Amino acid sequence: MSSDNNMSVLIVGSLWPEPVSSGAGLRMLELSQLFVQQGWRVTYASTAAENEHSLDLKLIGVEAAEIMVNDSSFDAFIAALQPDIVLFDRFTMEEQFGWRVEKVCPDAMRIVETIDLHLLRDARHNAFKQSHVVTCELSKNELSNAVAMREVAALLRSDLSILVSSYEMRLLKEQFSIDPSLLHCCPFMFDLSQINNNRLPFDQRSHFVSIGNFRHAPNWDAILWLKQEIWPRIRPELPEAEMFIYGAYTPPKATALDDKKSGFRVLGRAEDVSTVMSQARVCLAPLRFGAGIKTKLADAMMNGTPNVTTSVGAEGMHDGLPWSGLVADEAESFAEAAVRLYRDESAWKAARQHGFDIVHSLFSAEKNGKSLISRIIEVRNDLKQHRRNNFTGAMLRHHHQRSTEFMSRWIEGKNS
Repeated sequence: MSSDNNMSVLIVGSLWPEPVSSGAGLRMLELSQLFVQQGWRVTYASTAAENEHSLDLKLIGVEAAEIMVNDSSFDAFIAALQPDIVLFDRFTMEEQFGWRVEKVCPDAMRIVETIDLHLLRDARHNAFKQSHVVTCELSKNELSNAVAMREVAALLRSDLSILVSSYEMRLLKEQFSIDPSLLHCCPFMFDLSQINNNRLPFDQRSHFVSIGNFRHAPNWDAILWLKQEIWPRIRPELPEAEMFIYGAYTPPKATALDDKKSGFRVLGRAEDVSTVMSQARVCLAPLRFGAGIKTKLADAMMNGTPNVTTSVGAEGMHDGLPWSGLVADEAESFAEAAVRLYRDESAWKAARQHGFDIVHSLFSAEKNGKSLISRIIEVRNDLKQHRRNNFTGAMLRHHHQRSTEFMSRWIEGKNS
């Protein structure tokens, strides 16, 4: 077993990191950098094709490798690499490759980075389709969907799962009875020196901004809600203000919403998020479903930009600290909150300070990174006993490995 200062880490990613496109991409950049800072050798492997927006991993000292699903070439790859730690960027990657890792490198610690709980996002989406009401709390029946069966099983099979939200930590412990020894909460890891100290004051800012990857269903729904119900209520009150929408992978159906006359502008990918965020007076994030913590709101706080969001948007983002703006779950109250925050300089200044307080309290790279590394080393140094204590996980691995291995080998044989 390698020493704590001389370890090899393999990250198995469903996509290559795109930090400027999504919160998931930013998260994988954070973790990669954290591991490199420990002096660990980090290899990032993905089944996806790279594109022009993919991070050049060599720039942060990470090696890149292409891998294939349902292909025994992965076994040879990991046998040669002999990683001490394998991190899957979501539960579906653990499903595909976890059994191969355990078979070839049984002593490697296996970690799942959840990004956000897919089971919660899926359950909220389904509940919203039925009710069209924003709600955080769901019944156990609503949460017990097919995604939950798969995701919870993957978390139980793993040695540790990383959550970004304290709400999701509580959910897994209380609703799904997952032992806390298998979980670790690590919110965003921001370099606090990068807080925008050249932030413009209230009277030098104008307009509203919203940012989000259009491939993410909650973001697309938020834009539609803004266009159809919220912005028509804001615009008559603030005829001089405009609504600027930015997002990666903007589809034609989104650009079709661009309307210069009404001030509702859909502008595609933002070249520099900090620039557009720091110039706006208020960030709007009307998220009616979703999970995890929201990058757009963290970016707003980092740039001193107050926000209006929903209870789903604010969830897991402030741990009881005063919110960095206003929260509203209905179109009329959301629009009223946006107008009020846009006009009221004293409320705006207070909200901005609340944002800075949240970032300093919850999103420190130094504090969160140190805690995560300490937890990983603690589990890894007592890995055999840690696994003995998780009989449910061992049982799930036994049955999953047999069924998944047979299916994977059947697919591989069929393909060849």
